[in-house]
Amino acid sequence: MFELFKNLGGWLTSGTQWSGSDGIAHRLAEHLQYSLLATLVATVIGLPIGLLIGHTGRGAFVAINLASFGRALPTVGLVVLVFLAGGLSMLPVYVALVALAVPSIVTNTYAGMTAVDPDVKDAARGQGMRGHQVLFQVELPLALPLIMTGLRLALIQVVATATIAAYVSFGGLGRYVFDGLAQRDLVQVLGGAALVAAVAIVLDLALSGVQRLLFRHRPAQTV
Repeated sequence: MFELFKNLGGWLTSGTQWSGSDGIAHRLAEHLQYSLLATLVATVIGLPIGLLIGHTGRGAFVAINLASFGRALPTVGLVVLVFLAGGLSMLPVYVALVALAVPSIVTNTYAGMTAVDPDVKDAARGQGMRGHQVLFQVELPLALPLIMTGLRLALIQVVATATIAAYVSFGGLGRYVFDGLAQRDLVQVLGGAALVAAVAIVLDLALSGVQRLLFRHRPAQTV
């Protein structure tokens, strides 16, 4: 076991392992690209849905159950299905990652909106605010902590799952996991897994810091 971790340390710190098109730096950039783009697309899709159903109270049952269904989808199975329908491209990977991220964003946004005190919304309307003003000037600011939590959860899930890009012969840190399994190279497999875990932890800590900075004067909210 000691020898295994010694070899893993040598693999992670080797200068040659960090350079070139198959180096850690390049694979890390690919992994971040897949993860951040998929999370951005999921936010563009999920955030308006969560805001709409939270503000109007309409369609909540359907939207939340669809989000729960999305969580239950087998990611690799979805990749293969889209791959068979659309051919060899990054599209299946992005579709699967977006489908994974949308539920957390929708449910947390909806939860944040419904957690806003109805009396606060009534007071805003009593002051003459219209529907969109109540949404963007009252409800959204108060719901932001929970919305940010949903974005954090979505991003970490996507980072952990973006290894599937290597399953259909693309890049990212999953390349080390799949190539290592094919070559029976345990050090490479562990190295890839350790890098994915490190990226997820660093991003979570970074977003957590941003969230604390933005809402340091507010009480914490959790789902």
